[in-house]
Amino acid sequence: MRNLKVIMAYRGTAYHGFQMQNNGITVQEVTQRCVSRVLNEPVIIHGCSRTDAGVHARRFCFSVQTSSQIRTLGFVRGVNGELPKDISILSCEEAPPEFHARFSCKGKEYAYLLHCSESKDPFTTDLACHYRRPFHAELVEAAAQRLVGVHDFRSFCSACREDADTVRQIYSIRLRQQGEKTELLIRGNGFLYNMVRIIVGTLLDINEGRIPAERLDAILAAGDRQFAGRTAPAHGLYLNRVFYDDAVLDPE
Repeated sequence: MRNLKVIMAYRGTAYHGFQMQNNGITVQEVTQRCVSRVLNEPVIIHGCSRTDAGVHARRFCFSVQTSSQIRTLGFVRGVNGELPKDISILSCEEAPPEFHARFSCKGKEYAYLLHCSESKDPFTTDLACHYRRPFHAELVEAAAQRLVGVHDFRSFCSACREDADTVRQIYSIRLRQQGEKTELLIRGNGFLYNMVRIIVGTLLDINEGRIPAERLDAILAAGDRQFAGRTAPAHGLYLNRVFYDDAVLDPE
């Protein structure tokens, strides 16, 4: 039995997230059907993350076991020929038998894209969050550094169970700007449900003066979702990269 490591990208607008569910079409459902057709056998693909409805992915990893002898390039070409236009296979390679896209993962990097302009951009309607207010990059970037490190992020989690482990390590939060486009890159060893979107929403509240930057320490200490800021819209969020090597997780 072969084990394949596959990197894909998708536009999440039309999907209820990655993971298979009963209440809507998902990326896993569509991709798994196409992969099974190309491999000529029913398979289950294992994704590195669930991702919420409307969230996108630039480099998402899934693993799949198969008895097919198809070449890796043939897999890429064959599956891409079956997939809809909003999902693409970027690469495929042989992986050790023990490799699992989710459980072998050491960390992830998310990107959140803002279109900072008074006027909306019809070409980024579902690909970036339209943000009309002035964006104070230095204020936001300085505030974000308070979240870097090992913290209990329970205040930045939606519907966390009481017994859930909510301690995570954020390795870096970086900000990139080009014209009207602002991108926040958040890299960590793991993320809670809605954690990135709540972090971004809280930073936007700080940008607008609704929350003082120095209150972030108290928000972390509170361990209560109600103390953090708003949840940023899903359509601005991208799973940017997935890491399977501890050595590359440190900030660049």
